[in-house]
Amino acid sequence: MKRIGGNLNALLQINVVGDKDSIGKRQSDWVTVLTLNGWLDLSNGDSHYNVFNTKIEDSTHIFLCDYTDLSNVTRDEETISITSKNARLVIKGLVYDILLIDNPMNMNEHLEIYLRFVGD
Repeated sequence: MKRIGGNLNALLQINVVGDKDSIGKRQSDWVTVLTLNGWLDLSNGDSHYNVFNTKIEDSTHIFLCDYTDLSNVTRDEETISITSKNARLVIKGLVYDILLIDNPMNMNEHLEIYLRFVGD
């Protein structure tokens, strides 16, 4: 199988819920479970001002990388299935929410991960 490589490393992070704090609220933290090497491309974007004259950047991206089985990621002897609900990507210090993880035609050749820019 030929690898597509890439020029960027993306940190795949999951949201881990921890212990309760002093007022009973559950603490959560983002933990890196994988590093993916691939390409980031802008899919759609806009920069505009909202009602309060604050500049808002709204963009979606796609991250292309070699196929990795995200249904069997192991962390601390626990198997985790990576989904758009429990994971995010961090690329060059910028945070992206995962909208969709696509394995085109289930060929296990590469992944297309659709993202929404969140910030830094």
